[in-house]
Amino acid sequence: MSHSFPKLHNAMWPGLVGKGPDAEEPAIDLDTMLRLTAAAEVDGQKFDGVDLFLYDPHINIDISDDDLMRLADKIAGYGFAVGSLVAPIWFEGCAMGEVAKRDKYVEAVEKAVRIGVKLREHGVRKYGVIRIDSACSPEAWSADPQANQEQIAETICRAAQVAAAHGERLAAEGEICWGGMHSWRDMLNLLQLVNMPETVGFQADLAHTYLYLLGYNSPENALLQPGYSEAEFAAAYRQMTDALRPWTIDFHVAQNDGSVHGSGSHDKTGRHCPADDPNGKLDVVAASGYWLQDAPARGIQHICWDGCMFPNATLMKTETWSTILKLMLEVRQAHGWGAATRTHASELA
Repeated sequence: MSHSFPKLHNAMWPGLVGKGPDAEEPAIDLDTMLRLTAAAEVDGQKFDGVDLFLYDPHINIDISDDDLMRLADKIAGYGFAVGSLVAPIWFEGCAMGEVAKRDKYVEAVEKAVRIGVKLREHGVRKYGVIRIDSACSPEAWSADPQANQEQIAETICRAAQVAAAHGERLAAEGEICWGGMHSWRDMLNLLQLVNMPETVGFQADLAHTYLYLLGYNSPENALLQPGYSEAEFAAAYRQMTDALRPWTIDFHVAQNDGSVHGSGSHDKTGRHCPADDPNGKLDVVAASGYWLQDAPARGIQHICWDGCMFPNATLMKTETWSTILKLMLEVRQAHGWGAATRTHASELA
C-alpha cells in the first residue's frame, strides 16, 4: 500500500542555523533553499512542502501582510505547502529570568502566530505548529532547577494562551542545548508542568533525542552507556518514546553519529548527519516508527527533514536532497497512513 500521509517537508533553516557573518559560512537565502528542495525527486515523487524559520535573512518576524502574501504565493508556486514555523524566541527573549526578556519571548510567539494565521488564511498552510524552546542554557537553568523550571512553564503557558486563541499549537523542541528541555525527564516534567496538552506538545528530532539516551548535559538521566547492545538500545529507546510520544505533535527525521556540534552562535547540540552517513547511529526508518505510532490522533500531518549545520557544500548538492527524500519516502512507506485517518489537525486548519 502506498501512503499519502504524512506529507514530506524540508526545513529551510539549515540555510540559516549556524551560518552568517559571525560563523564559518554565510547563510543560504530562502530562494536558493526553495529551489534546491524543488529540484529533489525520487521516482517521480517530490517534497510536499517546507517548514520555515521566521528570522532574517529568510523571513522578518515583522513582515508586512503584503510581503507575506507574496512569499506565500511564491512557495505555493513551487507546489509546496507550509507546515511548521520556528518562532525566533532566543534573540531578544528567554523563558526564564528577567521579566522584560520573558515578555519578549511571548511577543515573539505572538508574532509567529500572526504569520501562521495569515498563511492559513492564504491557503498555503493547512497543518503544522509553532516551534519553541526555552531560549536558555542548561548551565543557567541549573542555578535553580525547580524555580527556573516553574518560570519556564509559566512563560510557555502565557505564550500558549496566545496560540490557543488563534487555533495554533506550540511544540517544545527537545534538544540538549536548551535548559529545562536538555534531558528527556526534564522535557517530560516541563510538559506536565505546563499541562496544556491540546496546545503545547513536544517536537521530537531523531538526532537530538538520540543524545537524550546518552545523557549529554544530563548524565543522571542517561538511559544508555557507551558500548550498549542492540537489546539495550531498544529497551532505552522504547522507555524514552513511551514517555514522550503521547506529547509529540511535530517530528523531524534526522541522523546522528553520536557526537555534538555547534557553529556560529549556536551551542553544541546533537550533530545532524547526512541521510546516508556510514557513521550514523540510528536505523532512521525503524526509529521513526516509535514516534509515529498513532501520529494522526495527535494531529501530525507532516514530517520534516532537519539537517542543521550541514556544510554549505553539502547543502548545495542536488543529490543531498534526493537522498534525503528517498529516506523520508521509506519512513512514510513503513509508518504512514491514508487521508481517511486524519484527525484533529484538519479541525484546527
